Amino acid sequence: MATPKERFVEALTFLKDIQEKNIVGIHTEDIPNAKYRQLLVKNGFIREVSKGWYIATDPSEKEGETTAWFSSYWDFISQFLNKKYGENWCMSADQSLLIHSGNWSVPQQLIVRSPEGNNKPTPLPYNTSLFNLKTTIALPDQIEIQRGIKMYNLQSALIYSSPSLYTHNAIDARTTLSMIRDASELLPILLENGHTTLAGRLAGAFRNIHRDRIADQIIETFKIADYDIREEDPFNNQLDIKLSPRERSPYANRIRLMWMQMRKDIINNFPAQPGLPKDTNSYLKEIDDIFITDAYHSLSIERYRVTPELIAKVSSGRWDAKENEEDQKQRDAMAARGYYQAFTQVKETIKEILKGANPGIEVDKDHSKWYRELFDPSVAAGILKASDLAGYRNHQVYIGNSKHTPLNVEAMRDTMPILFELLEQESEASVRAVLGHFIFVFIHPYMDGNGRMGRFLLNAMLASGGYPWTVIPVEKRDEYMQALEKASVDQNIIPFAAFLGYLVNETLKGKAVAELPPSI
Repeated sequence: MATPKERFVEALTFLKDIQEKNIVGIHTEDIPNAKYRQLLVKNGFIREVSKGWYIATDPSEKEGETTAWFSSYWDFISQFLNKKYGENWCMSADQSLLIHSGNWSVPQQLIVRSPEGNNKPTPLPYNTSLFNLKTTIALPDQIEIQRGIKMYNLQSALIYSSPSLYTHNAIDARTTLSMIRDASELLPILLENGHTTLAGRLAGAFRNIHRDRIADQIIETFKIADYDIREEDPFNNQLDIKLSPRERSPYANRIRLMWMQMRKDIINNFPAQPGLPKDTNSYLKEIDDIFITDAYHSLSIERYRVTPELIAKVSSGRWDAKENEEDQKQRDAMAARGYYQAFTQVKETIKEILKGANPGIEVDKDHSKWYRELFDPSVAAGILKASDLAGYRNHQVYIGNSKHTPLNVEAMRDTMPILFELLEQESEASVRAVLGHFIFVFIHPYMDGNGRMGRFLLNAMLASGGYPWTVIPVEKRDEYMQALEKASVDQNIIPFAAFLGYLVNETLKGKAVAELPPSI
């Protein structure tokens, strides 16, 4: 008879085999041995998310951590629905449109259409749920599959999505509208089914984004077909932006739309910019003076356990990985040394900005240097490979406890040039600072260090308006993260702009973070 330890090893081996088959939604049939399931649940390697369904988890995750669920959500949903309904299901038109726009955030309630549905919700972890709508699904020629998710294709999603989507998810709606090249992509479905109301709404929506040619084609074609059609703009407002019809990436247009829609809210929630300082040397000295405080809080936000003494040690040159074996083993020491080196490089960028250089151009040119300095000590100590300093990531990443899914690799490479283009063109330093930080972490271009890089970017852009270097206190970490989540998932930048605006205002008044806590 196998010992408890041997059974546990057998259970782990069984789980490893399942994961190698890319099974994310683990059904009881995948682990038929009940004792294996009990051992894996007890030791934190799997977690039940619905009756008879599990996902793999990290045993070191603390209770309440949502990362395992949110990062496996879409793969789980695909496998769960295929098991439940076979081929006879698809997403709602509204959810399909969000996905076409590049919005893969985890929804609070996912609406799924199936003739086998029961019009009841299926509870899922962390207040998420799946509503099984008993109804027909999209026609075969109107369905496409992305990442295992069956959904309406782009054209059908636009036609059949609800009017409320244009007001509640305006960025997503405008992004998908911008992907249509010609009215002929939509007219066959609209005309065949006599969708005059839907056609009038779409015509108004296209005119809202300055695609008048498509709007006119829809209206004129319906009139020629002897339909009574009335154009209606479903949006609440109009943005002064023209999206290039040649842009093939929905993600690139999405970033431009986010920028334009959010900038006014930022200006309204931020103190007026002081203007570039007359005494550059004094401004740079203030940056030097705040280094230890800034490093302590920025590193602590990322869950590094560092002390002011450690930061002072590595920044003074008394830290030596080659001679001090204990320091070499400390991940925290590597992070502190890297932060010092990157901070020094950021200050060099700020010097050029204070001389009048375009801040967007300077940060575009220099941010890769910041990143290399941030992780150079870890490479020197052998913790990371030299190839880890190559630049932007080549794999998907996830953000701990966030419903927001960072952009895939291809989308990330499409959007990073757009971010710096927008920074270069923006006239308001407050907008450059808030959206520079937010959109950088929204894209998440690196495998690690995105938060620290985003805060460096924030302060470089604050300097471009003469604002002081501003520390985000670790004591306000939850508020900071929740504000970023609101902006990422709900497209509401106001909490984040107000949060940063308050900190900047307190710093201007000399009331910001000034003291360090006692040593840890």
